[in-house]
Amino acid sequence: METVPRPTNTLVTAMLTDLYQITMAYAHWKNGRHQDPAVFELFFRKNPFGGEYTIFAGLDECLKHIYHFSFSQSDVEYLQSVPSMQDCEPAFFDWLLELNTSQVKVYALKDGTVVFPRVPLIVVEAPLVIGQLLETTLLTLVNYPSLLVTNAARMVRAAEDKTHGVSAQVAAAAASSSSSLSNSIHLPAQCSKTPQCFEFGLRRAQGPDGGFSASKYAVMGGFVGTSNVQAGKLLNLNITGTHAHAFVQAYSKLEDVKECTVKHAVTNEEHNLLDLVKNFRMQLAATNVAYNSTHDGELAAFIAYGVAFPHNLMCLVDTYDTLRSGVLNFCLVALALDLLGYKPVGVRLDSGDLAYLSMECAMIWAELAKEHAFFNDLSIVASNDIDEAVLHGLNKQDHAITHYGIGTNLVTCRAQPALGCVYKLVEIDGKPRMKLSQDIEKVLIPGRKNAYRLYSRVRNEPILDIMIPQGEAPPAPGERILCRHPFIDQKRAAATPSRVEALHTLVFDNGQVVPGANRTNAEARAAIQEQLKTIRPDILRYINPTPYKVSVSDSLFHYLHQMWQNETPVEELS
Repeated sequence: METVPRPTNTLVTAMLTDLYQITMAYAHWKNGRHQDPAVFELFFRKNPFGGEYTIFAGLDECLKHIYHFSFSQSDVEYLQSVPSMQDCEPAFFDWLLELNTSQVKVYALKDGTVVFPRVPLIVVEAPLVIGQLLETTLLTLVNYPSLLVTNAARMVRAAEDKTHGVSAQVAAAAASSSSSLSNSIHLPAQCSKTPQCFEFGLRRAQGPDGGFSASKYAVMGGFVGTSNVQAGKLLNLNITGTHAHAFVQAYSKLEDVKECTVKHAVTNEEHNLLDLVKNFRMQLAATNVAYNSTHDGELAAFIAYGVAFPHNLMCLVDTYDTLRSGVLNFCLVALALDLLGYKPVGVRLDSGDLAYLSMECAMIWAELAKEHAFFNDLSIVASNDIDEAVLHGLNKQDHAITHYGIGTNLVTCRAQPALGCVYKLVEIDGKPRMKLSQDIEKVLIPGRKNAYRLYSRVRNEPILDIMIPQGEAPPAPGERILCRHPFIDQKRAAATPSRVEALHTLVFDNGQVVPGANRTNAEARAAIQEQLKTIRPDILRYINPTPYKVSVSDSLFHYLHQMWQNETPVEELS
């Protein structure tokens, strides 16, 4: 019985690769170098979304792939039919059939680790061809998950950052000795709640796998649920949803409600919900005639939904007119269900000025809450093309939004569609290898490296990450270490850490996944939240964040520059 499940997506096999990986494999095999011991590193060069941090994810699927890596008979038969492979020796294909990862070791960061450019996310020690054949698949299994979870975490931080607007001023005044502001401004109960985020992007995602992965990694990044039922089933995620405009449009008059019976939540006595709603409409219209002119079809739809889901009344209120119809109709049905012992959930806003509409909605509820306290506990969900910039913009105003439903801009990562991870050979036969470039940022730091995170004495927050050559003694707490910028001689700093954290863990050892080496999805989610609390706010901020230092040891700096000089051709002038 297999102890490691196969990759979630059945397309993830040894064949999910680029053709040049196979052609290189044959060239190495024909040259007798296929078994040479090699080291590859997977990393990225620049943080996404204009920020200065990234969150690593996707290791769980990488380990499943590495564990099950193999070529089938049908795979080999197809490769033999490829025109560019038809002249390859038959023995090569026989060899492919025998390939496995019993000689592979993988060191990696854990899922949910906050990471920075150039630090290896995954280190693969393997025979040359095996290491090469893993490249494309590992990249596709890491690039999108890491980009998505970073996007999600940034959006959650933006949603929670209610440090502007009148509500923030009131909170600050209430916490200080000067309470005149807090006494003079009375905001609805919803304004005091910290907003949460739901993932609603399945229909806009790049195919089923993109939608499923988005649900998984959005929740890892801090979202509290998804609309994706399949993800809920397979990953045990919280699923949520309301109804669409089409549901409201399906009703045009109150007579369209064919089933009106709802049992009392406690007594089990049957009641006619339509009659109760009509009674509340008459009562409220006595002081606010607007209740008499709300859209009857919309009210019928809300009643029908309330009959079907009395425990979970959440209504989309912008089909016709949010304030003059939708919110008022919701209130009528909510009052009737409350009378029957049920707790309504709230409304969703999907268009218009979300800040203004949410405040007006919450003000209506605040008035009703004077006699019906449950209105203080209702939620206002906002959707409609929300992204990180919109979230920050809303928080500069006053709003009463308690939840965000975020789809397109989350799952497509519209602000930056790709992370740009790369997979490079850094050592072969025990000898460091280097790639040069006219672009300094693309110069490869040679050799097998270990990475450590150094923490400050005062706040126990990360100071910098440092890479050192394999075999060099790791930094020790309380000891001074010179940290160098990889490429700029003048940029250096001496650090004396109070704590040193080794970033890489052995996660795959000669054919076996190391038990407990990686985090579960829930553990990764919790780890992200804890790490972001320890990182300096100026590194995390939305505008002009401070770059986090990623350094190399003094010995690695000198080795890099000596090798750089040795590998660079000398220009001949005449």
